[in-house]
Amino acid sequence: MSVTIALEPPRQEGVIRLLDLSDAYAQSLYPAESNHLVDLSVLEKPSVSFLVARSDDVIVGCCAMVEAGDGTAEIKRMFVDPEARGLRIASGLMNALEAIAEKKGLTAIRLETGIYQPEAIALYRKYGYREIEPFGAYLPDPLSLFMEKRLG
Repeated sequence: MSVTIALEPPRQEGVIRLLDLSDAYAQSLYPAESNHLVDLSVLEKPSVSFLVARSDDVIVGCCAMVEAGDGTAEIKRMFVDPEARGLRIASGLMNALEAIAEKKGLTAIRLETGIYQPEAIALYRKYGYREIEPFGAYLPDPLSLFMEKRLG
C-alpha cells in the first residue's frame, strides 16, 4: 500500500468525508464549547497549507497549517481515516507539515487538542511539541491541551 502526501485543495469529496468523520468524533468526546473546529472556508484561505494523504489514490488523511501572520502557525484538522490507522499516515502528515513550516521560515507551530485523545497527544509529544498556555483567541479550557514546537 503506497501512501502519498501532497498539498491539495480541501474542497473535495474525500476530504469533506474525513472532516465530517472528524467532526462526529470530536462531538462524541467534547461539548460544543470545547470543540474548536474550523470549517472548509477557513481551510481555503491563502494563509493555509492543506495536506492530503492518499493510499492507492483514496484520501485517508488530512491536516492544515494555518499561518497566524506573526511567524507562527497552528495545526488544524489533523485526521486519519479510522480504516487507515496504524499505517504511519499521521507521522507522514507531520513530517510534510513541518517541512513546509521550515521552508516558510516559521518560528513555531502550535496546536490545540483535546485531553481525551491520547494517540494525538502521544504523536505531538513524539514530534517535540510541549505544553503551553492558551494562545491566540483560545481561552483556558480543562478539556483542551495547548502545545507548541519551536523551529529554527
